[in-house]
Amino acid sequence: MEMTTIPMFPLILLGAAVLLLAVFFYYVPFLLWISAKVSGVNISLLQLFLMRIRKVPPYVITQAMIEAHKAGLKTLTRDELEAHYLAGGHVEKVVHALVSASKANIDLSFQMATAIDLAGRDVFEAVQMSVNPKVINTPPVTAVAKDGIQLIAKARVTVRANIKQLVGGAGEETILARVGEGIVSSIGSSDSHKTVLENPDSISKLVLRKGLDAGTAFEILSIDIADIDIGKNIGAYLQMDQAEADKNIAQAKAEERRAMAVALEQEMKAKAQEARAKVIEAEAEVPKAMAEAFRSGNLGVMDYYRIKNIEADTTMREAIGKPTTAPGKNIK
Repeated sequence: MEMTTIPMFPLILLGAAVLLLAVFFYYVPFLLWISAKVSGVNISLLQLFLMRIRKVPPYVITQAMIEAHKAGLKTLTRDELEAHYLAGGHVEKVVHALVSASKANIDLSFQMATAIDLAGRDVFEAVQMSVNPKVINTPPVTAVAKDGIQLIAKARVTVRANIKQLVGGAGEETILARVGEGIVSSIGSSDSHKTVLENPDSISKLVLRKGLDAGTAFEILSIDIADIDIGKNIGAYLQMDQAEADKNIAQAKAEERRAMAVALEQEMKAKAQEARAKVIEAEAEVPKAMAEAFRSGNLGVMDYYRIKNIEADTTMREAIGKPTTAPGKNIK
């Protein structure tokens, strides 16, 4: 049985034709052009081809133009969408946001939408938040009333996006920080924690009056206190700490006085020893003086005996004056 051989040249031509067709339909998206024409979007095959050359995906630009045209946004142009894509923006989100804002009667221009998108914010989510406000739960905020009782409050902040402040406006973290600061200030200005527990809405009213959403990308609609718990008695702890500090100060001062007393006692003992030494030295000079008095005739024998009698009387009086009982026993 003989095998038939297929000529190679026709196969090469077929492969080359398929490759040329694939390259042609890649650079000239004919089906996408038909879809645009059917949808009423005026765009030429040449422009689609040039998009490929400019590294711009024709499908993204064409679909955005079709969506904008169907939504009645006929002012958008192909050049604007291409420029925003080349600037690193999200064309789909911008067009979605413009369509949503148009349906919700929100004043949002293409320039504002692209600026918000290039600023790093999700412009479509911002439009959705303008229509459907968002609830932000604050972390537990701890504050102390004037009576020293600690309160732990949790709040729910209802906000909606402020389209005009999205570029350069502060985010959710700033809102939470300001609300927490307002809660601390409101509780701290209350005379008693019981007043706060009885009227928790007074906190939200006081915080709302401060205009905490100034300079932020959001508008605060309401602040609701979800929960308030009683914490520690900070006033009692502070008084205990103050008493402990006062005690330590008093002990330090007492130790200082004791040290000074000990030093003074040592000084007095040194002076007493010095005085006793001088007395002993003086007593040692008495016999010499008496001997000299005897030799010079200034002291007679009767004077000497008189001095001895005086010393004996003095010794006897000292002996009589000393207690006769043992130490620690009572005298009956």
